Amino acid sequence: MPEVPDAPRPGFVARGGLWVLAQIPVLAGAALVPWWLRGGRPDSADSLVGLGGLLVLAGITMSVLGLVQLGDALTPYPHPRDGAHLRRDGVYRHVRHPIYAGLMFASLGWALAWSSAVGMVYVVAVVVFFDRKAVREERWLGERYADYAAYRQHTRKFLPGIY
Repeated sequence: MPEVPDAPRPGFVARGGLWVLAQIPVLAGAALVPWWLRGGRPDSADSLVGLGGLLVLAGITMSVLGLVQLGDALTPYPHPRDGAHLRRDGVYRHVRHPIYAGLMFASLGWALAWSSAVGMVYVVAVVVFFDRKAVREERWLGERYADYAAYRQHTRKFLPGIY
């Protein structure tokens, strides 16, 4: 019996490549805006520096856990990888998008550490961007995994028990 070829992979745009490209300036802005508009370094006497640092650390940790726990399902695209299984354990037991949530927390912490009002406003743009990206990703996840709707009902998007 002849071997059946794999279906062709969707192209860059069809896999959500434009979301990946848009993410680059969004995250670069989150890193640069608080630093640039603050004009120097965080004020170590400011109590927000410690809180901001903790949020940065928590956000990075959450993102790294999400990346590691995806294993071979990891892809830069919001479209799920062929043959990947839906992750519902580890950090994915608590939130559906720990990588995005971690980046949002880290952005918030960075803006707080720099005491940057403009940086805080920019964090809103980061949150809106990742919320919209997650909406698109969840459409694909719902199409791919029959049990995604149940997972979505029981697990919050970014913040355990809240949102």
